[in-house]
Amino acid sequence: MIHIVKATAADLKTISEIAHKTWPITYGEILSKVQLDYMLQAFYSDEALRKNIANGHEFILAKENEMCLGFASFEHHYEDGDATKIHKIYMLPKSQGKGIGKLLINAIADFAEENQSHTLLLNVNRFNKALTFYQKMGFEIMKEIDIELEHGYLMEDYIMEKRLY
Repeated sequence: MIHIVKATAADLKTISEIAHKTWPITYGEILSKVQLDYMLQAFYSDEALRKNIANGHEFILAKENEMCLGFASFEHHYEDGDATKIHKIYMLPKSQGKGIGKLLINAIADFAEENQSHTLLLNVNRFNKALTFYQKMGFEIMKEIDIELEHGYLMEDYIMEKRLY
């Protein structure tokens, strides 16, 4: 049975490992290998993940027995508003399509409601196949955004929203 647990600092290595296994499959056709490597280091180094936590991001894990199958991170009251922002959500490739993403999003929605958030927000790459998953989960595209990174790299995203109540 799959259960959702809050992550601790001891889980950061596992989170990074899942990202390193997932990103090449998720983004391999979208990003160059050089950009992929840069972004993994920028977003999933121990230092970057600890900085996320220091800035109010919470991490949860989807586990089956003691095996971690995926993770998500989110931030309540994003930009001092009434929204919870989902910053990261990834499942190991072998566990995709088994309802784990839905479990993670539902858990985040429960945490969001406990924290008086009315909306879930997320960014998704405009070319990411997960776009249809988010739409099935009730998210709607609100706008397009291009986020410039170092070295001229560009994140071409949709901002999506799901009203909770």
